[in-house]
Amino acid sequence: MHRETNRPLRLAIVDDYAVVVAGVAAFLADEHIDVVETGASTPVLSDVDVVLYDTFGEVEGMGIELEDFVRDSDAMVVVYSWNLDPQLIEQVIAAGARGYLSKVLSGPQIVAALERVVRGEVVILPGHEESSIDGEGDWPGRAAGLSPREAEVIALITQGLSNQEIAARAFLSVNTIKTYIRTAYQKIGVTRRSQAVLWGMQNGFQPDTLRTVDPELVLRTSRRFPQR
Repeated sequence: MHRETNRPLRLAIVDDYAVVVAGVAAFLADEHIDVVETGASTPVLSDVDVVLYDTFGEVEGMGIELEDFVRDSDAMVVVYSWNLDPQLIEQVIAAGARGYLSKVLSGPQIVAALERVVRGEVVILPGHEESSIDGEGDWPGRAAGLSPREAEVIALITQGLSNQEIAARAFLSVNTIKTYIRTAYQKIGVTRRSQAVLWGMQNGFQPDTLRTVDPELVLRTSRRFPQR
């Protein structure tokens, strides 16, 4: 990939939750970066240097088709996640990601890592420790006091996953998942799974299909998408 060093890095942010994408975009707004496109987990439309794939509420590890995000593009995929399990990171890199970044990192750290990826490095920055207490950006349920990890569990419950399925896909034990469920239920005022699903559906935990593209920054030409 060739990129003029004097222009901002061009970034697409991908996740199925509009509030999460908007939060990441706002978090990076003050950095030397152009957020060209944001949207749901479907192929990126614009010419960008990097696709930053936020894993909130997603099936992690197995099943992530990274090439789907960069079809007809030279962009590189970097995963942005709270989940820092070494096995998961290994799977994602083996699947073709060029980076794996922890959500404990600051904006400047993230941009510096993305610049390294564009220069040809594979960059893995898990941060000092996994933290689901604080964090930049936004996520569904934050106003109710849910931590990012609790919110992810509620998102997966809303999507119909069992505790065992959530544990397997989050690379956590079932007991750990049960702990997140218990604390999340206390915060949102429910006691049963059916109540949690209903709460999730009413509070932004259903995946979105919203996509936004900055028309001033789209560079793809008609030769890549010929008219029919």
